[in-house]
Amino acid sequence: MRHSQFKPVPQILMELPPAEKQKLFNQATAITGNLDWAGTMQLTALVLFNDALQQKLLDMLVTYITSELQAEIRYDD
Repeated sequence: MRHSQFKPVPQILMELPPAEKQKLFNQATAITGNLDWAGTMQLTALVLFNDALQQKLLDMLVTYITSELQAEIRYDD
């Protein structure tokens, strides 16, 4: 992507077509599927306090963005 094409990851995710959102959901569910949670807040807390789980989800997202969307990820220091 050229600099003029830069988009933050949340914007990219919001603009995905429904089928691609479902694909990401399925991948995230495969990672979080064995967790016991009763609602969004509880799932969020489980992820926030589990570094290994955060890393798995981040790796999945980075792989999706770089492989499926063929986009470059730049980290802002």
